[in-house]
Amino acid sequence: MSTLPDRPFIRLDTIFAAVRTLKPVVLQTPLQHSSLYSERYEANILFKREDLQVVRSYKLRGAYNKMASLSTEVLQKGIVCASAGNHAQGVAWSCNRMKVHGAIYMPSTTPMQKVQMVEFFGREYVTVILGGDTFDAAYEYAIANSIAEGKAFIHPFDDPHIVAGQATVGVEIFNQSEIPPDYLLLPIGGGGLAAGVSSYFRHVSPATKIIGVEPAGAAAMKISIEKGANTTLPEIDKFVDGAAVRRVGDLTFQICEKNLDAVITVPEGRVCTVMLQLYNEAAIVAEPAGALSIAALAYLRDEIRGKTVVCVLSGGNNDITRTGEIRERSMVHEGLKHYFIIRFVQRAGALKEFVNDILGPTDDIVRFEFMQKTNRETGPALVGLELKSPKDFPVLVRKLQERNINYEYLNDKPDLLQYLV
Repeated sequence: MSTLPDRPFIRLDTIFAAVRTLKPVVLQTPLQHSSLYSERYEANILFKREDLQVVRSYKLRGAYNKMASLSTEVLQKGIVCASAGNHAQGVAWSCNRMKVHGAIYMPSTTPMQKVQMVEFFGREYVTVILGGDTFDAAYEYAIANSIAEGKAFIHPFDDPHIVAGQATVGVEIFNQSEIPPDYLLLPIGGGGLAAGVSSYFRHVSPATKIIGVEPAGAAAMKISIEKGANTTLPEIDKFVDGAAVRRVGDLTFQICEKNLDAVITVPEGRVCTVMLQLYNEAAIVAEPAGALSIAALAYLRDEIRGKTVVCVLSGGNNDITRTGEIRERSMVHEGLKHYFIIRFVQRAGALKEFVNDILGPTDDIVRFEFMQKTNRETGPALVGLELKSPKDFPVLVRKLQERNINYEYLNDKPDLLQYLV
């Protein structure tokens, strides 16, 4: 049984001590009113712009606060951390600032942009080691190194000093708000930000409704709260790399279980749509985890109408090389891109009939791979179609059925689609 007191766990004096520690280090990021999103959702929508932080995410707050709590003797031995990217940058920046050597373990799937920025912020004080396909694998490597070499481990989320550092985001939001917000939307990966900010708001604004937001493919906090115990997921979708963990922190779970009013999940495709909207409509570069809270607005539309809502835009470290994948996921989610395996009758003119009789005037073939089979009556083709409107899809399917086209729809078979596309 937990010996931690009832909510909110992290004390005000601990949070204010973190504020003092971080004052010469972090930026007080803007709390910006979004006219566009306010009009779209008929609410007063505010973005807490942690993507404008020194390392383009809030993670510097917890990392520096933790390292500042360690003795000179401990720091002289060097430190170790594991991260999918943003925590690594915060630790690297702190290492450079404090002149402390650090070994930083990152998943091999980490976008190269994040790896390069870790090296840039840490300079000669950090060594980056890539290993494992997920944060959890990199974490195991880092823990083993920490034990073997007797170095302090700087946890990315499950540590009181980390949580207190992240809580300073909440202090700024409250101080920058004319009135306490009705809703506070917080992205959740390991839970450090949600645990810290919710702790502060439960002290100062208990009426604010606090909602955690996770990617649908890595909903470790939501599932853990539903089960009443911290639960390790057997597998996750790693796309929202800043929030894709198989297991949240034990400390952060206990805090979030008590403090959060709800945890909701957002499909990765919806996150991609919002990332593109933020860039095209507001000139904001958000990483997938950074867009989570804003993506959640669509699922809370009726509830938040007329309310003041703060969305924490937690980071802007997006790799431009992922743009193609982001657009692809967005279009599939929005019902604008569809993939089929179509078994064409092997006779002259079959493809021409498909184009003329099945496709609508605005439908576009964006992928076509055909393998003609000898001694067979049909030949399979992978066909990708881009539509102008999701309303065109039922028309397309009806035509396929009316013409007795032998097809297999792939969008609802994500494992097969990922393999083929």
